[in-house]
Amino acid sequence: MNRPETDNARGILLLMLAVGCFSCMDATAKILLQNHEMPQVVWARYSFHLLAMVLVLRPRRCLALLKTGRPLLQTLRGLLLLGSTGLFFLGIQHIPLADATAINFLAPLLVVALSAPLLGEKVGPRRWAAVIIGFVGVLVILRPGLGAAHPAGFYILAVALLFAFFSLSTRILGRTEDPTGMLLHTAVIGTAIATLAIPFYWSPVPLKSWLLFALIGGLGCVGHLVLIRAYMMAEASALAPFSYSQLIWSLLLGFLLFGDLPDGLTLIGAGIVTASGLYVWHRERQIKAVTPPPPAAG
Repeated sequence: MNRPETDNARGILLLMLAVGCFSCMDATAKILLQNHEMPQVVWARYSFHLLAMVLVLRPRRCLALLKTGRPLLQTLRGLLLLGSTGLFFLGIQHIPLADATAINFLAPLLVVALSAPLLGEKVGPRRWAAVIIGFVGVLVILRPGLGAAHPAGFYILAVALLFAFFSLSTRILGRTEDPTGMLLHTAVIGTAIATLAIPFYWSPVPLKSWLLFALIGGLGCVGHLVLIRAYMMAEASALAPFSYSQLIWSLLLGFLLFGDLPDGLTLIGAGIVTASGLYVWHRERQIKAVTPPPPAAG
């Protein structure tokens, strides 16, 4: 697969479109969860995502993309995303989208923390400090023991941990695997596992829900494909800060669709987590700028 010419501006626009798709997907899930059980909504998210991928890529290419040299890690990665999806949907049944999005921004900080023991990467004291401050921001949102926030926020905290492991597995697989193939594997695994559970949770589906089922899967598929395109087109370091625009999407959709507005402490906590993530991004850019490239083989 040839990498297109670097175009950071277009890549940033594609990234913001992708996170917009993900926010709309979450909002659609929150609507569906008012009338359907979580496993049924998760099934719709993955099965229609898989259907959309087959339609876009065509069956022959899908079969070729399913070939992998790391089947166990692909399966684990798919299970991690499935688990994080289920827990996220459980969480947003009870808390606003913006709150859930802000807590989930802890995931990139957890990637930094876990990359040291799991990948052997060196993490300096300043990045460790940013990780700790990010945790403080999440505690401000959750306010454990004060009774001010819903305990479902802790589901999202678990989502952040699962997604951090998902991101680390993506980093490992990304060295050798096709990104579209990795996306297809997550759709297949999610659909297969959710289909096993669906007979126990199925409820009648009116036409409106079928349309929303198709929408949630289509948004997931389009969002991920656009995200892959963004990272092919632009430098990862240029894209990272703009992923936090998802908080703006979530605030807007939460207010327009559900009348949700975060309170002052939640906004402060979200700001702390976002600032911590942006500092980690800034610090990693500084480190890469002063790290000499590996010597050429010869």
